[in-house]
Amino acid sequence: MRLRPLIVCAILLALVPAAPAFADDPTSTPTPSPSATQEKLEDGLALSGGTVRAIVELTDPAQNAPVAKQAAADSVDVVLRPESQPFMVVQGTAEELAALAADGRVTSIHRDRAYPPTAANNLTQIGADRAHAQGFVGTGQAVAVLDTGIDEDHPNFGGRIVDEACFSAVDAGVESLCPNGQTTQTGKGAADAMTAKCLANGENLCEHGSHVAGIAAGNGGVAPGAGIVAVQVFSRVNDESVCYGEPSCLLAYESSLRLALDYVAASTQPIAAVNLSLGGQPSEGSCDDGEEGTVFKPKIDALLAKGIATVVAAGNEYFEGTSFPACITSTVAVGANDDSDAIADFSNRGAGVDLFAPGVDIDSSVPDNQTAVYSGTSMATPHVAGALALLKAQSPQTPMTELIDKLKSSGRPYVYQANGTQVTTPRLDVLAALTGGAPQPPISQTPAPAPEDPDPSDPDPEPDPSDSSGPTPSPEPSETSPTPVPLPTLTVTVTVTVTPKSPATVCTRGTTGTRLTAKKWAVELHRSTGKLPDATLTCYLSLVQKASTVFPELTKASSLGTAYRVLKAKKTNREKLDAALLAGWLNWAHGTNGTTTLKSAEKVRLTAKSTNAALKKAAKSVLPK
Repeated sequence: MRLRPLIVCAILLALVPAAPAFADDPTSTPTPSPSATQEKLEDGLALSGGTVRAIVELTDPAQNAPVAKQAAADSVDVVLRPESQPFMVVQGTAEELAALAADGRVTSIHRDRAYPPTAANNLTQIGADRAHAQGFVGTGQAVAVLDTGIDEDHPNFGGRIVDEACFSAVDAGVESLCPNGQTTQTGKGAADAMTAKCLANGENLCEHGSHVAGIAAGNGGVAPGAGIVAVQVFSRVNDESVCYGEPSCLLAYESSLRLALDYVAASTQPIAAVNLSLGGQPSEGSCDDGEEGTVFKPKIDALLAKGIATVVAAGNEYFEGTSFPACITSTVAVGANDDSDAIADFSNRGAGVDLFAPGVDIDSSVPDNQTAVYSGTSMATPHVAGALALLKAQSPQTPMTELIDKLKSSGRPYVYQANGTQVTTPRLDVLAALTGGAPQPPISQTPAPAPEDPDPSDPDPEPDPSDSSGPTPSPEPSETSPTPVPLPTLTVTVTVTVTPKSPATVCTRGTTGTRLTAKKWAVELHRSTGKLPDATLTCYLSLVQKASTVFPELTKASSLGTAYRVLKAKKTNREKLDAALLAGWLNWAHGTNGTTTLKSAEKVRLTAKSTNAALKKAAKSVLPK
């Protein structure tokens, strides 16, 4: 899920200061024209008030030190300057970022986004138990798990943690999870998931990484003989408005992920696969050419050229597409299936998914020498990462692209409909891939429920903000989001704990497909006045933050209270468009298909020069007809 720093709309992109370029010698670095400078800034970046945490892309690594020095001299806060890397991270106002973009050595500036974890006898289903019996255990290879760290002394890992590192960004209200308290740490203990910063109210926030590592290469995992490279890439966020009512949660910043991927690329360990059980914005097709894709794809391609696959969770949105970075074509995008050989009802699917693997009720390790049962594409992904470790151990000289193709060609075909066409996606069968066995017979999947068409006779059109009639709830709801309760989806239970935790759930899109107006969504978001449970609404809001660019980068709508106020404000044309967009994204989360119109309207919202007529037209385009 892509959750970004919360930003308030205020400053226009067109207000580029007439300042000289940041350069030691202005005569040697041409100053771009104002239009060229604006093109370097991400859309909407200068519509925010206050400061923004942003990544500054540079022409080459040699420019890092001089540009950072000049930026600091001009009061831009440089928060991260990796050595020998062509980027740095700064905290600056819109005017400061625009001035920095005027430097000829700066190629682009965009937000440093943050991503949360993507939240059965699995080995028997994929043939891993029989592969183990034949001696295929992955010895001599390793899996790099870029996640929330690892419980180093958990018996499930048997001393096979071969390397550790930590890249954990800090910001206002954001703390590093590196044991040394810094933003970077390498060596033994660097990815420890048992540190004090991982604990909150008796819960361990960092258990996700141990669970994922256990599936890939634990004693009871897919590759029980493989090594584990544990890399902590998350940071602790202490903000209820970001964590949907919880006091703390974990997010992985883009800058941390970039440093972690570079660390793996430079490793001398024989690594077969990088596991990324996290995800950002959903995409119906390839995202190679997107703002983030153009940064990550070269790194993923470089790893692949070294024989290392990047295996990524497809996402849990019940979406016909994949989430970022699984939408990058050179990754291995993994969806989830259940014990009955059916696509899990929460899993993303479609032509962009490369493989399905078990992801429902998967038992694996969690910190403090315990185990737990979780569901999600996060759990499916390490099955594929571990399988690639088995194949590379069997044939270390075979190019990784061929090993990936072998997994695909040997998998059991799932046949289903997605985006209006028939799609065939293989389900992992590692034994067949290792032994050259023929694929099992195809399985036709039950079609996903079709969203309902909107009712053209809906008597409740979008109301005029001055109209006080109708079911407008009052009083104003509380700002604080409620503590989530289990959603009506697959339940996750803890099997071995000292003190049992509350059941967890997979937050996913609804299936009703009913479109509601902004007024009706306001009724739903006001507690005790709508039909949907608060937990379902909180889940929907989390999906909106992941799919949208406007929320919360420009407009805060992370809690029931803040979302209600967005829907009810509608005084200016921008506020009216915000209300329409939020209603549209909530409809998408409720189960309606299609995001093209919403994304087009968001581009209008992100453009500082949009006229009132353009804002009104964009709002009208996303309202229920």
